[in-house]
Amino acid sequence: MHVAKDNVDVRMEIPGAVIRQRMDFGVANGTNSISGEYFTLSAGVDTTPLFQGLEGDLCQCPHWGFVIRGQITTTDAIGVQETVRTNDLFYWPPGHNVKVDADAEIIMFSPQHEHSHVINHMIEKVKS
Repeated sequence: MHVAKDNVDVRMEIPGAVIRQRMDFGVANGTNSISGEYFTLSAGVDTTPLFQGLEGDLCQCPHWGFVIRGQITTTDAIGVQETVRTNDLFYWPPGHNVKVDADAEIIMFSPQHEHSHVINHMIEKVKS
């Protein structure tokens, strides 16, 4: 299966961020659906206020991905930071916030149910 970026549904679009999510992109471990995701993010985007109200005020979904361009720093529950840059593969375990250090484009693969919950939460935060 393949999908062009422009054919991936836009789930959320706010100043500085476009989140695209293709549901049912595959199956991991034989039972759990994953989504293929394409994020376009501007420098300065910080998920901290968007994740307030989630468990620990953090994204509790794991992600596997690739940085097409840019730089992003994640911070976990105890304050440990990790920075990914252009051409890096990454794994973000559950329990993180994200800050965009330089305009970025990333591709991620995430457990569909868990990440849809996080994206829906962010959409509701933006509405309020």
